Amino acid sequence: MYAIETKNLTKKYKEKIVVNGLNLEIKEGELFALLGTNGAGKTTTIKLISTLIMPTSGEIKVLGLNAKKDKNKIRELLNVSPQETAIAPNLTVKENLEFMAGIYRIKNNEEKINELVKKFKLSEVLNSKVKILSGGWQRKVSIAISLINDPKVLFLDEPTLGLDVIARRELWKIIESLKGKITIILTTHYMEEAENLSDRIAIMNDGKLIEIGTAKEIIKKTKAKNFEDAFVKIAGGEI
Repeated sequence: MYAIETKNLTKKYKEKIVVNGLNLEIKEGELFALLGTNGAGKTTTIKLISTLIMPTSGEIKVLGLNAKKDKNKIRELLNVSPQETAIAPNLTVKENLEFMAGIYRIKNNEEKINELVKKFKLSEVLNSKVKILSGGWQRKVSIAISLINDPKVLFLDEPTLGLDVIARRELWKIIESLKGKITIILTTHYMEEAENLSDRIAIMNDGKLIEIGTAKEIIKKTKAKNFEDAFVKIAGGEI
């Protein structure tokens, strides 16, 4: 079964078409990167699939559920780690985890929190207020929180934006450890990140899907030296 299917997915704001006839099939357990320049339609696509906004036309299925009819059921099965770090700065790391576990009514909340603390190596900052932590730590906490409800589908929107190389690579290891266990949709402006982490990559431009495949397939098709050059050729309309 596909984790996500979209058919002729379209979103208009007045006369502006932001997502234009998008057809996607994303397999369960796949790490799927959604790339494009600013304004390509990536963020709107994520909002549509995660049922935060409704389409103008077209269909969305998440784990076989229809986004229009089964919106509430779908929301129980997914989570989003947004670009903006979604954590309470005046609470400690532990308090943030406990707060979100309470919101999601996690039955075995202590066990789940301990599992996330171990996976993300949060023990040394557990009792620190989030606002004093580095950007790398804050992103770790934000992603940990997005896993509190054991989502079947996870959206990672620019998860390593603004992080230094070491912090970025640490997060890569965590994201890689999730591959195959849940379906991940990744948006990023770091081409190396998309190439290293993704099973498949889709490239959007002006709301349309213009290329899809593995990084190697896209490089081969464009006859580029590397994936970044391949992306520039495609997104820039050279192909």
